[in-house]
Amino acid sequence: MTRDTLKDWPAPAKLNLMLRIIGRREDGYHLLQTVFQFIDLCDWISFEWLPGSEVILVNPLPGVPQESDLTVRAARLLQETCGVRRGVRISVDKRLPMGGGLGGGSSDAATVLVALNVLWDLGLTEQELIELGVGLGADVPVFIKGMAAWAEGVGEQLTPVELPRPWYVIVLPACQVATGKIFAAPDLTRNNSSVTITDFIAGERANDCLPVVARLYPEVAAALQYLSRYAEARLTGTGACVFAAFSGQKEAQAALQSLQSRWQVYLARGLNRSPLLDKLSQAAESIK
Repeated sequence: MTRDTLKDWPAPAKLNLMLRIIGRREDGYHLLQTVFQFIDLCDWISFEWLPGSEVILVNPLPGVPQESDLTVRAARLLQETCGVRRGVRISVDKRLPMGGGLGGGSSDAATVLVALNVLWDLGLTEQELIELGVGLGADVPVFIKGMAAWAEGVGEQLTPVELPRPWYVIVLPACQVATGKIFAAPDLTRNNSSVTITDFIAGERANDCLPVVARLYPEVAAALQYLSRYAEARLTGTGACVFAAFSGQKEAQAALQSLQSRWQVYLARGLNRSPLLDKLSQAAESIK
């Protein structure tokens, strides 16, 4: 195993291209229909071995204790599940915003599960990793799968889909949306009728969380209104980020330049395959 094998594992962001809530389980989790697509914005995760079995996060997030961080929980979950007695120091080059609806924390956890499964030679299957990952968060499975997908259940029933790959302009309003607050709101639509992949392709793109998010977070409503001047603006997940798709980079770049004087804005390309899969292939080849 080379030193490079331990470094720079990508944890890409995602967008929810639609989000529909069709029920609620007895344990409180909501039943969803959504479409995930990755974008080429990533956190980057590196590993160093430690003696013993300690798991250390080098750069914990402000206000998040190490034991609560999803990367540490993912590593310890693998240790407990597989009886691993090896330690690891985890470094996260954090580039994705917290509370933005881009899935940064879930993607970081998925990358730790996928990477350490190979680096520790654990031999867990993709499905076994997904079953572990869903216990950390409903968005973790799609990052393990690594393919743009139609998702149902709480997000763990995944059907890969091939989508157009537009350029996205993503606006981050100056607020963090508390996902739990949105799903606890009394006026959240929880019993929408189900749709099909065909309905999505035909143009069904609504996000059932949008009315509640826009009411509770005026910054998000303002960003949606402003971005709509350039293209159809949509909410990803429960926000706070909103996004719009553009067929060409030049058109997207022009919108970004107009928006960035007022907002924090990102330009990204849609991806149907996660860069994590490419890193995984490289690592597996290096370890042979």
